[in-house]
Amino acid sequence: MLHATYKRHLLQFKRPAGTSRGVLKTKETFYIFLKVGDKWGIGECGLLRGLSVDDRPDYEETLEWTCKNIDLGLDELYDRLFEFPSIQIGLETAFTSMLSKDPYEIFPSAFSKGDASIPINGLIWMGDATFMKEQIAERIEKGFDCIKMKIGAIDFDTEIQLLKSIRKEFSPSEIELRVDANGAFSPSEALEKLKQLSELNIHSIEQPIKQGQWQEMAHLCELTPLPIALDEELIGVFTKEKKEALIQTIQPQYIILKPSFIGGFKGSDTWISLAEAHEIGWWITSALESNVGLNAISQYTFTKNSKLPQGLGTGSLYTNNIPSSLEVIQGHIGYHPEKEWDISQIE
Repeated sequence: MLHATYKRHLLQFKRPAGTSRGVLKTKETFYIFLKVGDKWGIGECGLLRGLSVDDRPDYEETLEWTCKNIDLGLDELYDRLFEFPSIQIGLETAFTSMLSKDPYEIFPSAFSKGDASIPINGLIWMGDATFMKEQIAERIEKGFDCIKMKIGAIDFDTEIQLLKSIRKEFSPSEIELRVDANGAFSPSEALEKLKQLSELNIHSIEQPIKQGQWQEMAHLCELTPLPIALDEELIGVFTKEKKEALIQTIQPQYIILKPSFIGGFKGSDTWISLAEAHEIGWWITSALESNVGLNAISQYTFTKNSKLPQGLGTGSLYTNNIPSSLEVIQGHIGYHPEKEWDISQIE
């Protein structure tokens, strides 16, 4: 008989992580465990308080209901939980994990065998200029040739100076620069700021204005001097019809897929199909999951054959992450089957 349980785990940041929405010191996450006979599986429900569409008062109640009704099976539960994308991906991962020869090999490939890796961006968190400079130097020293800087929390001129300091030392062919505004600009000022950023040969900007302003974002995407990538804009867009409407209305240059926010792997597949049908680029980003969720998302990402650097470098942020087979070396994330997993520290 199939048995399901869940556990809550509080991840502790090594140092506070600054975004335009505030500073993160801890990250709550949930794991679903499945067991039938001697087979077991684990999946992470990557909820991010304050941003996930399923950050609701009935979240744990829904997790309890899911575990009690696990016999409905993955397909039925997935459809019923359309308003809870982080639970959807937890279930997708847990069921696949349970049915795999190795519970940690979710999507078998050259990546999960340890024979290939994925290029990723080095993430620069917000803070004062000194802290951000330190992070930039550290990422470059560690071999990253794609840097993503979060902007919008400190003075824009200071952020421009930081980006200029990178460009003085490294050409666009040496270091690719991406910026993420997390919706920090107002529609009236955004275009002027995009013009200033474009002078620094920026690869792209994520979510320059807050989500939900489709016409304003469409206008920006039409006039922008540098490519715009939608991120938060995709959150809470559940039906295929609305996804299609969003893509056709805004016509962005890129979309960014956070599987825990958009219906897991099945939801990501839908967005990828739509993007490719409209000749829109895309890449995949983790959403501060622990190594359990990051592992599943990384393995999925490899199977999609994207040539762009992905946003999968968040595994080293926590003091109490789950010891795993994942490792970041020279700006790439890889899987090393010989390294042991240890989920015993999950509370």
